[in-house]
Amino acid sequence: MFKKVRGYFSVEPDIHNLNLDSPERTRRHSQIIQKKTFLRKLYYEWYSEIIQGLSELHEGFVLELGSGGGFLKQVKPDIITSEILHLSNVDVILDGLVLPFSDKSLQGIVMVDVFHHLPRPAQFLDEAARCIKPGGVIIMIEPWYSSWSAFIYRHLHHEAWEPHEPLWELPEGGPLSQANSALPWIVFERDSKRLYAEHRNWCVKQIRRHTPFRYLLSGGVSKMNLMPGFLFGL
Repeated sequence: MFKKVRGYFSVEPDIHNLNLDSPERTRRHSQIIQKKTFLRKLYYEWYSEIIQGLSELHEGFVLELGSGGGFLKQVKPDIITSEILHLSNVDVILDGLVLPFSDKSLQGIVMVDVFHHLPRPAQFLDEAARCIKPGGVIIMIEPWYSSWSAFIYRHLHHEAWEPHEPLWELPEGGPLSQANSALPWIVFERDSKRLYAEHRNWCVKQIRRHTPFRYLLSGGVSKMNLMPGFLFGL
């Protein structure tokens, strides 16, 4: 059973009463990410890694899932941004489980903190395999399992953390409020044999652990900013 854990960090006073699944909540998150220098630099670092991962691909369309809170299009203007919520700052409103693209029409799909919200990740992997050309990629930046992250996600984060959940699927819920932060680790490491057996179009090219402290120090999309931007490099 999935559990909700009350977050340690309180959010900005003007957004804490907004429904987590509301478009306005995502818009406010976007404003916070842009405003907090330390957090914005962290996103720039993530985006640089994504762009580097796309550099070996041939020219073609790349889709970003869950673009509403971020700013990847500012860094890579040719990206197709998308969101499941109705937001004016994205190119396409879509459901990642039913992609409105023709077969083999994309070079890749990228995402930041989206996969662990997908209610049926197996269906997404099938849809991505249909839409992405041979040699294309999925690049994602997601939570991962370690003793440190387990402590953080159990005690200092509002999303569910269920590494022992036997199922990949999430119970019914809102697109952002329902999640299992351990889902990427479950699919791509714990259940890798199942992944390769059921999704033969995909193989894991690289998994790299990073950023064990900086997102925590940034305060995330909350009012807390534990580190000023000029200390990001340190």
